[in-house]
Amino acid sequence: MKEPFSLSINYVAPAILDEKQEVVVKICIAEEDFTNELRALKLLGKKGVVQVLDSDEQHRVILLQKLSPGTLLVELADDEKACVIAADVFRKIIVPVCGHLPKLPTMKEREESLRKLIYDYPKGFGPFSMKVLKDALRIFTYMNETTSEIFILHGDFHPFNILASGEDEWTAIDPKGLIGEMESDLIQYMMNKLPEQGVYDVMEKRVEIFTKELSLNMERLLLWGYCYSVLSTAWTVDVDGSYDTSFYRTIDIFKRLYEQHVGPLLIK
Repeated sequence: MKEPFSLSINYVAPAILDEKQEVVVKICIAEEDFTNELRALKLLGKKGVVQVLDSDEQHRVILLQKLSPGTLLVELADDEKACVIAADVFRKIIVPVCGHLPKLPTMKEREESLRKLIYDYPKGFGPFSMKVLKDALRIFTYMNETTSEIFILHGDFHPFNILASGEDEWTAIDPKGLIGEMESDLIQYMMNKLPEQGVYDVMEKRVEIFTKELSLNMERLLLWGYCYSVLSTAWTVDVDGSYDTSFYRTIDIFKRLYEQHVGPLLIK
């Protein structure tokens, strides 16, 4: 075993197996997180996600292939190029759900977590008024009710979870596992690694690239963006009332992008 990577929750460290093979050892703290990640790693498309070499369910240990050179996609200066790369990885890993529903978190459960938040905090929560929370919930409900095709998704797809795995090759790591519409799994990517200035233009370009590269429905992508950015920001609210302001500012941008490219955001 070598020095572990700098992480906030799980223990992850590179190691040498049989004195020659480089691997990564991941020890998960939470049993549910371990189960979901291991299941997702086995179900997602093999060509785009890091491969499991072995696992120990009793001790919540996963032995993974080591990606080399391992450069994070977030380190790529050209945001448009990074977005195209991410779209290619995304295309490789998602898998349509046919028949039996895999036991993974769902977008319906995400909706329910927002509904519970509203129930628990009837006067609003963090930076959100009750109106904003209810508006987001209405859109969340509408999106789930009108989803026509669901996929096995990464669940935490953003540029910190995509690594270089060879010359012009990139691979996704750390899936949380999620069942839902394709567009819903790209919101975390669009909310991450945003500049201090010109955020609207950067997000607009990301929407354009993802829509084109993956043949997405722009309207649904932006609607997921609005409601999911509210929930994602709510998850960052701390006991002292602080929250992720970078996430928070994307809420209004998703709304403005929708109004510019689709029309008025009518919340019934």
